[in-house]
Amino acid sequence: MTLPTDELTLAWRSLAISSDIDDGWRSITISPAGAAVVRAGLRFPGGLEAILVRFAVSSLPATLKLPEGGGFFIDRASVEDGMTWVALSRRELASRDLFAAMAHDVVAALSACSVSDEHKTLAILLGRVRAWQEFMRKGGEPLSAEAEIGLLGELILLRGMLDEGVDVATACLAWQGPLGGLRDFELGTGALEVKSTLSSTGFPARIGRLEQLDDTDRQPLFLAAIRLSQSQMGMSLPEAVEIARDIVLGDAEGERLLIERLVACGYQDAHADHYRRRFNVVETRILRVGEGFPRLTPYSVPNGVRQASYEIDIDLATTETVGLSDALIELKAI
Repeated sequence: MTLPTDELTLAWRSLAISSDIDDGWRSITISPAGAAVVRAGLRFPGGLEAILVRFAVSSLPATLKLPEGGGFFIDRASVEDGMTWVALSRRELASRDLFAAMAHDVVAALSACSVSDEHKTLAILLGRVRAWQEFMRKGGEPLSAEAEIGLLGELILLRGMLDEGVDVATACLAWQGPLGGLRDFELGTGALEVKSTLSSTGFPARIGRLEQLDDTDRQPLFLAAIRLSQSQMGMSLPEAVEIARDIVLGDAEGERLLIERLVACGYQDAHADHYRRRFNVVETRILRVGEGFPRLTPYSVPNGVRQASYEIDIDLATTETVGLSDALIELKAI
């Protein structure tokens, strides 16, 4: 089921018109029969828009930490007859349009959950909300030109991993960069960091933290250097997104994880017209991060330096270059 944004908005509007309470909730069920029970609601005082999802009390551990963002908050609304409602509500000064887009996405995802599968319902609810939390933290605007290149590079590597035989759900789960992970892909005890450039001379790459290229805690550590060029015959970012969606189609867990990562990255289909540039892949190199790789780590800087970001030229690295399949074998991903 796909719930049009205006249908959810209509439910909120009808509740506002018929409301005569000063405190508490007004709500109406919007989920299809047999699916997880979801209601559109208004929270009073203030008439703040919300969606409410029903769970058995036993399905929600007392220690469960619920996510919270600048534009929304999520909490337990009430408990009765062994059931509880988890409410996702708009903050008073937050954008109605942005919250409506988020609520629509969450409701559409939950419509695929059986009413009896509360574990899956909770995973999808929290996964989607955390992805939107990251999206809102980044401002909710179309990606910058630099971020566009970065996401394209990560999608190219994701496709390469899938082509090499990495399990769909495993590959999508490993993609941690969009969720604030230290490296873009974390597989087994190791990781793959992705850097992309349009430069034809040299390979400049921004390293955001001293820990990013530190292989003390995750080994082996590789860096995928993807050089792109602009071309009218190349691939756009929206096309790369569609290719990824097509590849994972049919794997329910992979689809869920991919969508969450795209949201967290800041990619929205509504912004597709913003990404008009087309790119060809000039080369992809997988470099082992170790001796001979230009890097700063917490253990290689002077005592007292606690944090730093810096730029390197990957073309000057004298470290070993390996094939993607060899790297994935070392990472025990295939």
